[in-house]
Amino acid sequence: MTFATHTGNRGLVLEEKLIFEQGQPDRTGVDLPEPKGTKSRLGGLDRESDVGLPGLSEPQVVRHFTRLSQKNFGIDSGFFPLGSCTMKHNPRLNEKVARLPGLADLHPMQPESTVQGALELIDTCAHWLLVLTGMPAVSMSPAAGAQGELCGMMAIRAALDARGENRRRVLVPESAHGTNPATAAACGFTVDSIPATEDGRVDLAAFEAKLGDDVAGIMLTNPNTCGLFERDVRKIADLVHAAGGYFYCDGANFNAIVGRVRPADLGIDAMHINLHKTFSTPHGGGGPGSGPVVFSEALAPYAPIPYVVRNENGFHLVETADENDGMKPFGRLKGFHGQMGMFIRALTYMKSHGADGLRQASGDAVLNANYLLARLKEKLSVAFPGYCMHEALFDDSFLKDTGVSTLDLAKAIIDEGFHPMTMYFPLVVHGALLIEPTETETKESIDQFCDAVLSLVAKAESGDAEFFKNAPYLTPRRRLDETAAARKPVLRWQPETA
Repeated sequence: MTFATHTGNRGLVLEEKLIFEQGQPDRTGVDLPEPKGTKSRLGGLDRESDVGLPGLSEPQVVRHFTRLSQKNFGIDSGFFPLGSCTMKHNPRLNEKVARLPGLADLHPMQPESTVQGALELIDTCAHWLLVLTGMPAVSMSPAAGAQGELCGMMAIRAALDARGENRRRVLVPESAHGTNPATAAACGFTVDSIPATEDGRVDLAAFEAKLGDDVAGIMLTNPNTCGLFERDVRKIADLVHAAGGYFYCDGANFNAIVGRVRPADLGIDAMHINLHKTFSTPHGGGGPGSGPVVFSEALAPYAPIPYVVRNENGFHLVETADENDGMKPFGRLKGFHGQMGMFIRALTYMKSHGADGLRQASGDAVLNANYLLARLKEKLSVAFPGYCMHEALFDDSFLKDTGVSTLDLAKAIIDEGFHPMTMYFPLVVHGALLIEPTETETKESIDQFCDAVLSLVAKAESGDAEFFKNAPYLTPRRRLDETAAARKPVLRWQPETA
């Protein structure tokens, strides 16, 4: 039974008004005297009306933002099974190191002589990435995975231009991340989609048929967006190279194979690495992100500036093209050199785990995903046969004739205390449910999630569709009109008029 309370609160889940709604004129948490002996420097442009900020006491401010923080669900709160996004635990050791004096207070415009330690840290982090991928060069600049893609494809464009070849067609599997075709188009390429086989991999025959002297390369995710390893990846690389193109790999899912497969051995020419997915730096909320790109020998000369080198005077940040010996950088991607805080966290993660620990982490991620797959496949319909890598993918055929949709099931999962899995992605799977437990979840936490999902599936099969249509029941806000919220968002608070 549901009921409404007078306050709008639900037990200790408190109804929270906007901070503007709580404010009162002439109320303040501070009491400052009028400054004496000073003159206005506004030149007659003094404000004639109030700023319009809310007037609040200190306890009101503290309670407001504390309550907002309690409404957030994050990896520190519970199991966060978003597939493809890899919302994973961020070890507190990383945070402690990132806050050390000398690291936390760095400024990007300090003289180079005063940041030798920071440059060495970037160089060391780059070294780890090169060893783990087997590649000869890396750009640390890109601020996110999408910008990493842009970096790699711009290097490919620069290499083709240097060869005097007007290749402008890029092959992209239909299960690719949505940023892949967008990035290719942004770099002036046309996108040619490659279909998948019934087992969720690239259709090799269709791929070969699309090769030609206008093909700039392929953008392939491996493991792919369906959570599967591309078995023909080496042959794909050989074929695209024989046709004169380059192999860009979307490295978003490197966390499934790090320490076990070196991308260089797969014939890859460029690959971005999401430090927030593979090496535990924070993820979500629009940042902070970091997407270094590793390059093969063929593309290394075209990597962007700046980059760190070591000479007899210590570490040096190469920032202009005329400093380069045989290098042909396509330019620079951002104002400063990457995301320093993310480099610190990623290097701390790598060094604290060591090579063997990183190998175990990827193995545990795959083990957890396959355990989850084994537990759920008796009731949920698996999208593709066989084992998965780091994430398990289901379609919605198990809900056929129940009157319950993927969205309905996801809303009901919220009431069970779990953030829903990724829904309706990848688009090649109807009503997709993409679930990634990551390597840090215990068997008990995965079992609890699986038990909750299976209980809801049983409820759907029992014919209680109405229950799902009204879920969630226990959240501060019930089901929203998501279409209207997206198309007609209310982004600004307006005071009530008398």
